[in-house]
Amino acid sequence: MAESRTPLLDELEKGPWPSFITDMKKLAQRKPAVQDALGQLEMSYRDKKGHWKHGGIVGVRGYGGGVIGRYSDVGNVFPNVAEFHTMRVNQPSGWFYTTEKLRQLCDIWEAYGSGLTNFHGSTGDIILLGTVTQNLQPAFDALSEAGFDLGGSGSDLRTPSACVGPARCEWACIDTLELCHDVTNTFQDELHRPMWPYKFKIKVAGCPNDCAAAVARADLSVIGTWRDSIRIDQEAVREYADGGLDVGRAVVHKCPTGALSWDAEKKELGLKAEECNRCMHCINMMPRALRPGVERGATILIGGKATILQTAFLSWVIVPFMKLEPPYEEFKDLLRRIWEWWDENAKTRERVGELIYRKGMREFLKAVGLPPAPQMVFRPRANPYYFWWSEELEGNGHKEQG
Repeated sequence: MAESRTPLLDELEKGPWPSFITDMKKLAQRKPAVQDALGQLEMSYRDKKGHWKHGGIVGVRGYGGGVIGRYSDVGNVFPNVAEFHTMRVNQPSGWFYTTEKLRQLCDIWEAYGSGLTNFHGSTGDIILLGTVTQNLQPAFDALSEAGFDLGGSGSDLRTPSACVGPARCEWACIDTLELCHDVTNTFQDELHRPMWPYKFKIKVAGCPNDCAAAVARADLSVIGTWRDSIRIDQEAVREYADGGLDVGRAVVHKCPTGALSWDAEKKELGLKAEECNRCMHCINMMPRALRPGVERGATILIGGKATILQTAFLSWVIVPFMKLEPPYEEFKDLLRRIWEWWDENAKTRERVGELIYRKGMREFLKAVGLPPAPQMVFRPRANPYYFWWSEELEGNGHKEQG
């Protein structure tokens, strides 16, 4: 048996799970670029260093973002990956495709690229991996003809993304798909022309289950919620109890704010609506008995993401409840005010959450015209994240604050 040329990569094919190495080897039989990509990857494993140079200026006409230049520092050894650029393609809201469109995408990348794809990148885009500079414009033209646009890259608005929302989820409190589509179309300049200190991500989740992971992974998080009370079907609650669910132990005792109570004798669930923090645990446990309230909208949060200059942040609440209905002007106006303050005050590669951490929440709120609210905390059940201005404090003739 001939000796393997990729003994280290071969290890990744062992075990019960499908391996991307196996797929790359199949593709390498007809794509020399993939054959060289495997060789360079093996070299990187052996040398314990990456062999891709950092960045590079490449793109298509009219766009400042959407293409990530990638060059090999061992192009003399692997000439077919000397240029191996990545194209980011704006994904449809909720990542819904027809098979026809998927085939079109694959045909385009078969013609102009390596054939390697990544559905989807960390921002949400369709990632097309590996092409040369001369193929970028023809590939973009073919993508445009098929109805696709490029996503964001660099210091711009990254491609907004959303969970499947009302298309497939009964808990969606807002139309995540429509909001994501509308925001993407409205802010085309911000998406395609890098102009800011650093990247800015928007993610939209239809309910507090946050299947979009917006709170941890977005600079601006939109979480669908409700303003009134959870709706309770007491008869369905009793059916859960009669069916063997320990409502007291599994539901009520795990309510993080003690908003729920349980009358075991009557098999009746009680709720203090003002104590509910909408964590969704009780609804997830008894979906036939509990439902979100009827007055629905979204909570707006800011500052999530693992950052470079500071530590990792979860998002902080800045608007406890916004109705969020088309044409979403209240939301868009807020976005513009946030971007203006961030652009004026941030250092290079400082994300908006780091800037708020450095200058303070009260500076941010004053600049964007938002009032402080009890929901603004640094972390759950911890210290408040707002410090009053001296003129707002009681005493010395100043007006008392609530």
